[in-house]
Amino acid sequence: MGKVTGFLEIDRKEAAYADPKERLTHYKEFTIPLPESEIRDQAARCMDCGIPYCHNGCPVNNIIPDWNNLVYEDDWKTALETLHSTNNFPEFTGRICPAPCEAACTLNIDDVPVNIKSIECAIVDRGWEEGWIAPQIAEKKSGKSVAVVGSGPAGMACAQQLARAGHNVTLFEKNDRMGGLLRYGIPDFKMEKHLINRRLVQMEAEGVEFRTSTEVGVSVSVESLQENYDAVVMSGGAEKPRMLDIPGYEMSGVRLAMEFLTQQNKRNAGDDEMRAAPRGTISATGKHVIVIGGGDTGSDCVGTSNRQGAASVTQIEIMPKPPEKEDKTFSWPDWPLKLRTSSSHLEGCERDWAILAKRVVGTNGNVEGLECVRLEWVDGQMQEIEGSEFTLKADLILLAMGFVGPRQMGLVDQSEVELDARGNVAANVVDYTTSKDGVFACGDMRRGQSLVVWAIREGRQCARAVDLQLMGESKLPR
Repeated sequence: MGKVTGFLEIDRKEAAYADPKERLTHYKEFTIPLPESEIRDQAARCMDCGIPYCHNGCPVNNIIPDWNNLVYEDDWKTALETLHSTNNFPEFTGRICPAPCEAACTLNIDDVPVNIKSIECAIVDRGWEEGWIAPQIAEKKSGKSVAVVGSGPAGMACAQQLARAGHNVTLFEKNDRMGGLLRYGIPDFKMEKHLINRRLVQMEAEGVEFRTSTEVGVSVSVESLQENYDAVVMSGGAEKPRMLDIPGYEMSGVRLAMEFLTQQNKRNAGDDEMRAAPRGTISATGKHVIVIGGGDTGSDCVGTSNRQGAASVTQIEIMPKPPEKEDKTFSWPDWPLKLRTSSSHLEGCERDWAILAKRVVGTNGNVEGLECVRLEWVDGQMQEIEGSEFTLKADLILLAMGFVGPRQMGLVDQSEVELDARGNVAANVVDYTTSKDGVFACGDMRRGQSLVVWAIREGRQCARAVDLQLMGESKLPR
């Protein structure tokens, strides 16, 4: 695989970023891709592993050593075909996936894994540039119809696979544009939305029908879908946010992260303020912003706040600060717990850990600060440190504490499907069937808050399960 001695001769090299002073002036992507010659060098570092652990690290089971070798051999078109054999949308994952494949890479034992993510992105981007990516239209129709509800990465992948199998597929989305979390949850500076649009053009040519501004369970009943389609796939997200139930949380300056991010993405798409912010504008301009939650959504709030011209940005997390470096003997090849600093953090942000928010303070309903206390862990229990109370200055507090499952009002309630102990739609990963005949579930609505790459995997596998049930056999890959 690759160059036999490549990993000994070639150092790992990562793509660069535009200077923060420049990139903070816009919402476009700012990663500077490696040139083709250097991508080939990075692919040459892929070892001839006895067991390629990157396969297990990647949720869609990308055949990583194969397409690395093909890039090294300058056979980019076959590399693209190999990449697409397991992943419908590598331009999405190549930009926003945290790359568990690299964490599982054998070379990560020495902290220099193969730069898999950059190679993946380079392959698919070249595929679009060369015109190699075209609609894959089914040779014959099955006569069966499927309603896919939710157009995030799981719904898009499921709908595309089912259309390629010859089924008549309708993709329902409650928002005004297709894409779900990809469209409105991921900032444009991480992934520009023309990438979604060109996939939608491909999917439409393959026969997928799009129904936007249509909320199943509200404007269209679940019963009507069951009557008019041979199968229904529930592929919505885990949209129910974890709330901050402390005194003062009802003040107008305490807002949900996803609402904040969605507003900016809609502005970037050209929407006026009435459409972008129907419940009132959330702006960080000139404000002291506190982001509660240390994950990716919190990081996205940091980057967006800085682009809006915040006076200061502070991100706090209830869990203790992770170690700078993981213990490889304990974690490899699994995803490690360690400190992760995003490009948004590097643009300007104060970060603090083991912090519990106690009370929002303000005057006349306007946020002025956040009272906090420091925490310590004693015998596995979280305890407040006596005398550690402090107050952070704040004009805007963004809640980015994760999600606890799908919203149940509407689609979930009306479908009457059984839920698991966490409140997600109950379905296994063998046939993805729910407790209701002909109703399937995949993605975050089934597994809970997760990664885009997991959603794509579940959408693909669910599509095969639907095809198998409808036709008695399936040629779709699992």
